[in-house]
Amino acid sequence: MTVRKNQAVLTTAEKRRFTDAVLELKRTGQYDTFVTTHNAFIMGDTDDGDRVGHRSPSFLPWHRRFLLQFEQALQAIDPEVALPYWDWSADRTTRATLWAPDFLGGTGRASDGRVMDGPFAASGNRWRISVRVDGRDYLRRSLGSGGRQLPTRAEVDSVLAMATYDTAPWNSASDGFRNHLEGWRGVNLHNRVHVWVGGQMGTGVSPNDPVFWLHHAFVDKLWADWQARHPGSPYLPAAGTPNVVDLNDTMRPWNDTTPADMLDHTRHYTFDTAA
Repeated sequence: MTVRKNQAVLTTAEKRRFTDAVLELKRTGQYDTFVTTHNAFIMGDTDDGDRVGHRSPSFLPWHRRFLLQFEQALQAIDPEVALPYWDWSADRTTRATLWAPDFLGGTGRASDGRVMDGPFAASGNRWRISVRVDGRDYLRRSLGSGGRQLPTRAEVDSVLAMATYDTAPWNSASDGFRNHLEGWRGVNLHNRVHVWVGGQMGTGVSPNDPVFWLHHAFVDKLWADWQARHPGSPYLPAAGTPNVVDLNDTMRPWNDTTPADMLDHTRHYTFDTAA
């Protein structure tokens, strides 16, 4: 059984195995297909039309399926690799080990945001940004620029306390746990982290930054924590809702997986700690 660990407790060897597998996935061209898929959905998901991966109840099961596919691709390269998660409510500064040269590398330089150290720096010639929103082909970050702050544990707990999964109108205006976690309402958890990292993480091609996977692995863990706290609160909506993915509707692009299929993560992996 795959165990997803907090990145803060990874050994040097575990970090290296993860980054090596990511680099190999990039070398073969498979990595960029994940970037393309994410960008297509984030651009296509709208509040008033069909929405699957974002601004909708299926934000969480869609990304759970997306991460699982990515993790399985890494494990085809190295069976010992699991997706780590980044608890940004605890590791909240640019000095966190996450950003060290032996793992993801640090922030970008002031002039152009270019990441200069770590395995994904442009200088290594192994991480060229191919699926992009502008002409720049290097990884960019601007960690915490403009005085931005990552969410606190108290803010996370306030969202985990919400008892209802989602509500009408089932978009970025909805109340409930899903939308507060996604970040369109309230304390803004998931969206705020994308903005805090900056660079490609602030765009539809955010998976170009490998921290995307660690960020979403923690979002996924928060969903699992919420499920454990509210066992009587189901995924909503259940059926017959226009433009969104109901409990037993299949999710594009796979068309073989429903939100119901994704409710129990323990069929595929566990986390090293519970909330």
